[in-house]
Amino acid sequence: MADPASYRPQAGEIPTTPGVYRFRDPHGRVIYVGKAKNLRSRLNSYFANPAGLLPKTHAMVHAASSVEWTMVGSELESLQLEYTWIKEFKPRFNVVFRDDKTYPYLAVSMGEKLPRVQVMRGERRKGTRYFGPYTAGAIRETMDTLLRVFPVRSCSPGVLKRAQASGRPCLLGYIDKCSAPCVGRVTAEEHRAIAEDFCSFMGGEAKRFITRLEKDMGAAVAELDYERAARLRDDIIALRKVFERNAVVLSEDTDADVFALHDDDLEASVQVFHVRGGRVRGQRGWVVEKVEDATTPELIEHLLQQVYGEDSDNQGRIPREVLVPEIPSNHHELLEWLGGLRGAKVDIRVPQRGDKAALMSTVRENAEQALKLHKVRRAGDITVRSQALQELQEALELPVPLLRIECYDISHVQGTNVVASMVVVEDGLPKKADYRKFSITGAAATDDTAAMHDVLTRRFRHYLQDKSAQLPKSGEVPNPGVGEPPSSSDDAALTGAKARFAYPPNLVVVDGGQPQVNAAARALAELGIDDVYVVGLAKRLEEVWLPDSDFPVILPRTSQGLYLLQRIRDEAHRFAITFHRQKRGKAMTVSALDGVPGLGEAKRKALVAHFGSLKKIKAATALELTAAKGIGPALAEAVVSHLAAAGASGEAAPAVNITTGEILET
Repeated sequence: MADPASYRPQAGEIPTTPGVYRFRDPHGRVIYVGKAKNLRSRLNSYFANPAGLLPKTHAMVHAASSVEWTMVGSELESLQLEYTWIKEFKPRFNVVFRDDKTYPYLAVSMGEKLPRVQVMRGERRKGTRYFGPYTAGAIRETMDTLLRVFPVRSCSPGVLKRAQASGRPCLLGYIDKCSAPCVGRVTAEEHRAIAEDFCSFMGGEAKRFITRLEKDMGAAVAELDYERAARLRDDIIALRKVFERNAVVLSEDTDADVFALHDDDLEASVQVFHVRGGRVRGQRGWVVEKVEDATTPELIEHLLQQVYGEDSDNQGRIPREVLVPEIPSNHHELLEWLGGLRGAKVDIRVPQRGDKAALMSTVRENAEQALKLHKVRRAGDITVRSQALQELQEALELPVPLLRIECYDISHVQGTNVVASMVVVEDGLPKKADYRKFSITGAAATDDTAAMHDVLTRRFRHYLQDKSAQLPKSGEVPNPGVGEPPSSSDDAALTGAKARFAYPPNLVVVDGGQPQVNAAARALAELGIDDVYVVGLAKRLEEVWLPDSDFPVILPRTSQGLYLLQRIRDEAHRFAITFHRQKRGKAMTVSALDGVPGLGEAKRKALVAHFGSLKKIKAATALELTAAKGIGPALAEAVVSHLAAAGASGEAAPAVNITTGEILET
């Protein structure tokens, strides 16, 4: 652990203006980002008396090895820049609100020619309208019910292409839950109009559609068309079922997000009810670890930053009102920022009485229950992970705690398409953002030990390069502008965050026995790395091998440390197999145009599309080839030379998918 005095800026170096500051660890990673109205006052509070800091703040300043800052013109700029850097660097000591579950949304891909309704999770996509979040069961039932009235396409792209090719719709088209634009039952414009009606209904205009259907049903009855009237009656029942599923809690013109918070000394639980048109349309929850002495207004500020700043598609997602238990810090700047994202005024306030205050109380009860449930679930999980890491450290007699473990696996089929995987576990949990894939060629692909030596050499060579890169010194860096990370002139300041392999593991696990372990240890020794430990896990008896050891370490079958190693090994195997299959699948498609320098997939497709067949491409001159999009004189000459050489050597095969036998170029 570093002594804060070793990197404390000199007196007078820190400006007294507003700004954003970053603490970095010895490996250059940003571990904390903060903002301040007065940088000198705020940063001095970390160094004046480190022993008097709260435990987690104390851990942060001792884990850091440098601090840097950026001056900005106003508090609004500091708010924007702080959010930008937290999102980019993901510092471990910052407050990060994590969903207590993954919430599904009902999404309509209006950006496609034939819009599609589907249930989606994860990041938002441009050109797609989202409704929710919902619970998994409710969203499926809602979607199934609405497709009866609004028969929007819900099939995958593959199903759509097959239907277009065969001229027959899928099952949903036959049961009238899709208008079947794939076979021309409706035009693309008519199908888009249906999708627009679907979005309007989900957006809160349910009464308009129900009233219209009631009028149509009355007209059908008047015309004695009872069959049509019965269908309309069933449609009305379906719409009312969806519409009445959400209880009315506020007046119909109310669009608001209601946040409530319940916390203790270590963690805080946040719940939000999304109210649209006076009805609760969705609910979400987060649990956050309070890593610093954050007050409730500061927590709410960070919460609103992350909830509404997580993507750029905010129009319609940010409501007119945001109801919170306490006014957040930097209230006026936050209002201005949210108003800019929404494109209209946003009101943040605390409800004092009436229906909104009663709803806030309900949301608070949900937050309290969610924190209790989280603690019950996490207690066993944290205990087991800590026990596993401690057992493993003791069994291997390692002098350092296993904060980061990396596992490597080699995958191939009889020496072809050799690949390797690297998976990462930090504090006993997988860190998928740090997973890496390696392609192995040449002499390294001859056997597993050579491949393992090659992969470890490449990985830790990158680590040494990143480690030797110049890290920023304490002090002022150029002002990057409002809400943006530093410019290219400040590349050195970003080295630690951008570097791919800058953070080393405490333990390397390889899939295999003594030969693989010795190959990995030899790679580290050749690079002069002596503070990373290596073990191997052999599949036969699940024994653990150490470098240059004649006998393995046998862990008890019920050992949590052994379970942890097995999970890491299995995850590395899964990741390697997935990459190998991808690479093998690509290798199964060959083309006579492969190997032309500068001719990528897009230009190859352009050539085939322009000339229609490989035979015509071979017959064309270099000048004629330049008529295809993206083909210049030099590339045309290269194509002619390549095809001539292939013809001279007897290679006249068209592009064929080896698995299916389908001719791709004729």
